[in-house]
Amino acid sequence: MDLYVHASLQIFRNTTRNRLRLAEMTMELALQFGYGMMAHTRSLIEAWGGGTVVLSPRDMTDAQLTQLASDVCSIGGQPLLDPQFYLPHADHARLQSHDYWPSEFEESHVLNPAEWRTLLGRLASLQNRIGCGRVILPGILADSPSEIDRWIGQQEILVQEADSLGILGQNTMLTIALSDSTVMSNEVVDEVLAHIRAIDVGWIYLVVQHPGGQYLVDDPVWLGNVLDLTAGIRLLGKHVLVGYCQHQMLALASAGADAIASGTWMNVRSFPPEKFQAAYEEEIRKRKTWFYSPEALSEYGLPYLDVASKGSVLELLRPGGDYPKEGVDRLFTAPQPSAVKFSESEAFRHYLSCLRLQVAASSKDTFDATFENLESWIAESERRVALLAAAGVRGQGREFNQDVSQATIAALRGLRADRGAILRRSWSSITGAEGS
Repeated sequence: MDLYVHASLQIFRNTTRNRLRLAEMTMELALQFGYGMMAHTRSLIEAWGGGTVVLSPRDMTDAQLTQLASDVCSIGGQPLLDPQFYLPHADHARLQSHDYWPSEFEESHVLNPAEWRTLLGRLASLQNRIGCGRVILPGILADSPSEIDRWIGQQEILVQEADSLGILGQNTMLTIALSDSTVMSNEVVDEVLAHIRAIDVGWIYLVVQHPGGQYLVDDPVWLGNVLDLTAGIRLLGKHVLVGYCQHQMLALASAGADAIASGTWMNVRSFPPEKFQAAYEEEIRKRKTWFYSPEALSEYGLPYLDVASKGSVLELLRPGGDYPKEGVDRLFTAPQPSAVKFSESEAFRHYLSCLRLQVAASSKDTFDATFENLESWIAESERRVALLAAAGVRGQGREFNQDVSQATIAALRGLRADRGAILRRSWSSITGAEGS
């Protein structure tokens, strides 16, 4: 290893010992950086008085990473860096441009110990330069249940080399990246938990591919296994940041998750592995402004707000309580909502600001109170979505429809049946809540 990387590792170890955890007592929202999010990140972190952003090498140069991380730190935020090494042979040009990305290695294997050591050293050096409070260790995507033994073998080599470099410990985050088919396997979930148990890291950065490319997921098995995996990790005494999330993943509060990360475009609210390939079609080409109704747990295109207005159900979409009103109220007072200048940027920031409040309010002092809170939110969503649909107001794939709602309830109840007893006993220790 070169002297610069060695020196950077020493500095990194000395500056990460006393970092605070991401969340205290309640689940927290982190920003998942994606295309075009630099201004959004600065604005939101400043408005929120702090927060965590998970930076994306796919979407930024080294210089941009350094600048944004510096900006985030200056306004009280904390930068993390997702190495995005999910597909080692990914050909996305910006990913490959970063120094830590291997220039070449054999097709017959992923990386050998020496290659892992070089990658990890350079990655830790980059994370130190941009001021990350923790190293997120890279993680290859577990592509299928039949390959899980080979995947665990690669994970073990990675962990051994991280340990030899002195970057393994309670301030370290280990990436666990799973395809939709691996998440669907109960056996794989058990094997992954057994693998995690023996690793000396304080945090897991969990990334899971949605089944069939869905945005909101209507498969109770997939959802149930994500909840079970998260709860299992927390019960092992490790913290969990779940990446690439949308509002359905508020359900993770019932599993004791420390934080979820979300962003602007759909490809940072779910995890499409293909986005790390050069041929990926950027969602930015299909622009459309969506309005998020937090009580309905649903998003609607602006023309459907016109339909709601004509059908006298527009008030069902208006955010109540403490949800942000600035820039939104005019949609509910104008004769034609779609004619109001409600920009894409305003829509993104409204979504993330609402989600942040929901995330903070999702966790309660006990497991049962958290469970009942989530069930009540879903019941209210069902009521509103049904009334809106009856008036012709549809979310075009982004509404919390009956299939999504029922799958989420089934997953929550499955978690309660399987792990409810131990989560009740352990709730105060894994969440820091004062209740029992």
